[in-house]
Amino acid sequence: MHFIGSIIIGFLVGALAKLLMPGKDPGGWFVCIVLGLGGSLLAGWLGRGLGWYGPDDAAGFLMSTFGAVLILALYRFMSKKKA
Repeated sequence: MHFIGSIIIGFLVGALAKLLMPGKDPGGWFVCIVLGLGGSLLAGWLGRGLGWYGPDDAAGFLMSTFGAVLILALYRFMSKKKA
């Protein structure tokens, strides 16, 4: 059940990140899930590195959304075509 809950929260976080950063991005619901899960992993890793979270603490919803927005911004920066 934890796996299904992670997928649902990942979708919500990814969708919120895409809503906060509107623009032309690839993918649909699957990319939203991957974006949300990646944002959660990134936020947890950064939070543990900065001492905000303990070794077994998970990132919260807001920090996961921040991580997903950061991943989306990095994707857009890396995929920007040079004129």
